[in-house]
Amino acid sequence: MNIWNDMYEQAKTLYNPRNISPFIYGGQVVCAIESTDNQIYTGVCIEASSGVLNICAERAALMNMFISSGETQVKRVITFREEAPTKNINCLPCGACSECFMQFNIANRDTEFLIDLKNQTTVTLADIYPNWWGNTR
Repeated sequence: MNIWNDMYEQAKTLYNPRNISPFIYGGQVVCAIESTDNQIYTGVCIEASSGVLNICAERAALMNMFISSGETQVKRVITFREEAPTKNINCLPCGACSECFMQFNIANRDTEFLIDLKNQTTVTLADIYPNWWGNTR
């Protein structure tokens, strides 16, 4: 099995959209990331009535990696809802997630984001977010 399929399978086990409380909904987006030491970490999206409490699956996985290992550099990311990314269904990181990855480690500009599982097509964070403000520092 290749790494993308392994990451997909690990994240897929977490897909479970549900009300966590009357104020919080979660599990509708899942993510797996691979660190530079080839470990896989996962996360789920949490949406709260108070928007400042929201966290995307990508940032949840990144925090999981950092808390578990202290790592800040990410090699690969796969994010999706009920289906794997395809040419018709992409799950690219939002601006907050892109910013978070870049601030954790500028080398994350080379992080690959899967946009099509079947064809193993990726884009880098630099492709998605080419003009990051921190590049001028």
